[in-house]
Parts: sequence; C-alpha cells; structure tokens
Amino acid sequence: MIRFDKVSFSYNSKKILDNVDLYINNDEFLFVVGESGIGKTTLFKLMYFEEIPTSGTVFFENFSSDNIDVQEIPYLRRRIGVVFQDFKLMQDRDTFDNISLPLEIIGDKKDTIKKKVFDAASRVGLLDKLNKKPFDLSGGEQQRIAIARAIVNKPEVVIADEPTGNLDPIISMDILKLLNEINRRGTAVIIATHNFELVRKLRDKRIVQVKDQKLYEVKIRT
Repeated sequence: MIRFDKVSFSYNSKKILDNVDLYINNDEFLFVVGESGIGKTTLFKLMYFEEIPTSGTVFFENFSSDNIDVQEIPYLRRRIGVVFQDFKLMQDRDTFDNISLPLEIIGDKKDTIKKKVFDAASRVGLLDKLNKKPFDLSGGEQQRIAIARAIVNKPEVVIADEPTGNLDPIISMDILKLLNEINRRGTAVIIATHNFELVRKLRDKRIVQVKDQKLYEVKIRT
C-alpha cells in the first residue's frame, strides 16, 4: 500500500532521512518509534505527500511522488486519516462539526454526513458528546474526536502522530486500544511514538525505529 524506495529528505540543507526503504501492507499495524525530533513526523508527511523526497520515491497505491500532480493530492489524502498530537480541533465548533469537516470539504450530502458522523462517533464512544465544544471535554475525549474525524470517511490507513503524547498513562492505553480496534476492522494503522513503554503493550505489532537518519526493524524483548 505504502512504499518508500531509497527515500532521502533534507530540510534547509540538513538531512533528516537518508536512503530509507519501507513497505507497509494493507491492514497492517505499525509502530514508528524514535526520540522526539528525530524525523518521525517528516516520515508521515512524506506518506501523505505534504513533503516530497529530496531523492527516491514514495508510493501510495497508484500514486507516486515522482509524478503526482498537485491537483491529485487531495484525492490521495481522502484515503488517509491523520491524527495529530495537538488534536487540531476547531474550538468554536462542537464535536459533530469537528468530525464532519472532511465530509463537508468533499461535498457529501447532509444525510450522508449525519450517518457517517454518528457511525464514527459511536465507534469512539462519543455519541453523547456530539453537542459539546472541545474545551468542555477532557484531553482523551478531544483525541477521540480527532480519531473520529480521521476515520469518518473510511480511509484505507490512519496515521497517528504521537496520539498519546499529551495524555496520562491510563487514557493513553484507552486510545491505543481504540486504534487497535480500528485496525482489527480492516484499516491500516501507523502510530509514531517516543514512548517505548506504550509499544510494549502491543508487542506483537511490527515496529520500525528512526535513528541516525535511517529506518530499522525492531523486536521487543520479552
């Protein structure tokens, strides 16, 4: 589904990634681990073509960073749900409107939007919070809004960048279980984290580490 072929990326002459190869299968659950600022977010931006490699090629299904037209990128991104560490919610809109935003952008009809939002909210346990504004909710509930927004259009993959970075350990585990359940229903899930203890909770999953501009497969010791 997603493939990196000898991908390198530099920013302001500073090399972030060097000659990286990676293949992510349909329905896969992948942890991307590494210290803060090491290049995990850059790796994700390359996946949804917010950044283009300095050299090498990123493939997403039939899209290629070598020749993608700028007008094609919105269509690619409809197939990818992104969850940000800082939620990126609209504070002046309620939960329903935050979740429905991707559907409004692509022009879905109102009845379709309502059905999809209710389905996504149900999956993340927010049906009773649809009229609440983000500032009235806990950090864990706000992250659930972000996850619901990411899955509302039934993407093929959900990319979560430090989704538990601002949450306490108990809520973090709840979010991890939720993302695992989304994966079990057939959506590929890719999580970036610097929290190795969190990764140990799902040690059966595939893990890659960003280190020294490279990508390495990692096994968690039992």
